[in-house]
Amino acid sequence: MIRIGIDVGGTNTDAVIMDGADVLAAVKSHTTSDVMSGVVSSLNLVLAEAGKSASDVDVVMIGTTHFTNAVVQRRDLAQTAAVRLCLPATQSLPPMVDWPEDLRDVIGNTWYLAHGGHEFDGRVISPLNEDELVGIAADIKAKGINTIAITSVFSPVSAEFEAKAAEIFARELPGAHITVSSEIGRIGLLERENAAIMNACLRDLSHEVIQAFRDALAGIGFTGRFFLTQNDGTLMEAEFAEKFPVLTFASGPTNSMRGAAFLSGVKDAIVVDIGGTTADVGSLQKGFPRQATVAVEVGGVRTNFRMPDVFSIGLGGGSLVVDAAGGVKVGPTSVGYRIATEALVFGGSTLTTTDLVVADGGAVIGDPAKVAHLDKDLVARGRARIAEMLDDCVERARVSADPLPVIVVGGGSVIVGGPIAGLQLIKPNHFACANAVGAAIAQVSGEVDRVYAMAEISRDKALEDAKTQAVNAAVAAGAKRETVEIVDVEDVPLAYLPGNATRVRVKAVGELHVG
Repeated sequence: MIRIGIDVGGTNTDAVIMDGADVLAAVKSHTTSDVMSGVVSSLNLVLAEAGKSASDVDVVMIGTTHFTNAVVQRRDLAQTAAVRLCLPATQSLPPMVDWPEDLRDVIGNTWYLAHGGHEFDGRVISPLNEDELVGIAADIKAKGINTIAITSVFSPVSAEFEAKAAEIFARELPGAHITVSSEIGRIGLLERENAAIMNACLRDLSHEVIQAFRDALAGIGFTGRFFLTQNDGTLMEAEFAEKFPVLTFASGPTNSMRGAAFLSGVKDAIVVDIGGTTADVGSLQKGFPRQATVAVEVGGVRTNFRMPDVFSIGLGGGSLVVDAAGGVKVGPTSVGYRIATEALVFGGSTLTTTDLVVADGGAVIGDPAKVAHLDKDLVARGRARIAEMLDDCVERARVSADPLPVIVVGGGSVIVGGPIAGLQLIKPNHFACANAVGAAIAQVSGEVDRVYAMAEISRDKALEDAKTQAVNAAVAAGAKRETVEIVDVEDVPLAYLPGNATRVRVKAVGELHVG
């Protein structure tokens, strides 16, 4: 199977073409201001380098930070109405109560509380009131809002009211983008509601971005299937991603860590992925990123997604270096994708970390003559500061005293001058494009999340049934059945629910089947 993996970052757009487990070619291009021309350029470059045409390619996998960046930068977000089915409960904590004020204002800060919702044991808080929802729909229409996020209390236990409310809003507001929380988040009300609202406000942008990807791929003559990577390192169809753009959050770090494990052959390590602006650091366990155990914030908003336990520091190949009164300051400001015009080695006027490395003889990039004049003491102090920052972040990522190796990937990793924190350093082949490799090798997942009454079925049989359904879901999503394995099982007793009910969530993943 010939596949292309693309990772669109804030500084670089990377692409690899792979035949099975072999990397045929890897290229790195600067991300362009319009993004898509950079994608097309990377696709053409990688095909040319591998001597392949678009018709030879079976599938394309894309990892993108478009949607994370939109939330972080508060841009391209749609005005959104948040509707919570809850009354008379939960009034003391209205929707978006814990959001940053600027983000809340950008999407309009429009919310409604309506009757509905369930108790944790499945009992109805209050019946759904259709007339009430019709009135809310009329108000939403009057405000010119076309995007709605619906959250019902304990909808993971019963999604009945969310589904009915979605039908009513779809009928009253034809063409509106509607997100229901039970399709995205988990039990916690505020985190699940936050995820639903963020997904809703990204729906207009997702349509625009996914269509742009379609056009870019069609433009090079590719007619096969394409997927986007999601935050757990698996794939989703483009149509699904268009409906649930929020699931792409944190896919970049996940792709890098999966790519680092694949390229190095090491399953347990600390991974440092250095780009142009930031260094992302996390732990690899059995080839997968260690998952965060606490609520993860995106753009200042708490969510309950399963996210890799990765943190970022403002250190990259384009980070600014300033010789200040208190010592050399490195980052967090960066020239980003403008490094090709602003860094000294490329004829610019801004001193960056890459300039220090070239001046010190650590790499040959651009024109070394343009940094030959740099003060050697400044260069030495700058590189020492970079090493100190890397030591600190690796020590922070360690969860035991075990001497795990450190895998360094990413185009900005040229700034690494030697072992970090005294640990073995691994820089695998194609390290600069590990994130694109991670996208290319991403697997397909299937998940089931349902409630079983243990009075009617034993726990073992309930788990077996859920596992079978998860495997079938993965196969239906495009996985080869013989490669599918169960990677996550979670069962939570729902106390006092009639029938001694237990909520079971099972996830299965397998290799993509093509042909």
